[in-house]
Amino acid sequence: ITSAPVMAMVWEGPNAIQAIRQTMGATNPLEATPGTIRHDLALLTSRNLTHASDSVESAAIEINNWFKPEEISSWERTNENWFSGSN
Repeated sequence: ITSAPVMAMVWEGPNAIQAIRQTMGATNPLEATPGTIRHDLALLTSRNLTHASDSVESAAIEINNWFKPEEISSWERTNENWFSGSN
């Protein structure tokens, strides 16, 4: 992450790492699935458009690199319990 504007964010939830990395696509845009960010918008691995942690441990380190604890906010969807059937 060395050029252009950067938008840093933290995602959490069940399978968040897997879901985000699936949305991004394979590191090599030529191997990424159509419909993923890397396939649709990138041409070269050396000019990668996105980055996401590959594990919970890496995420903890990277979150600390980018954010102060007070900059992280959590929210709960009000319909979460209704959809999960755990009322």
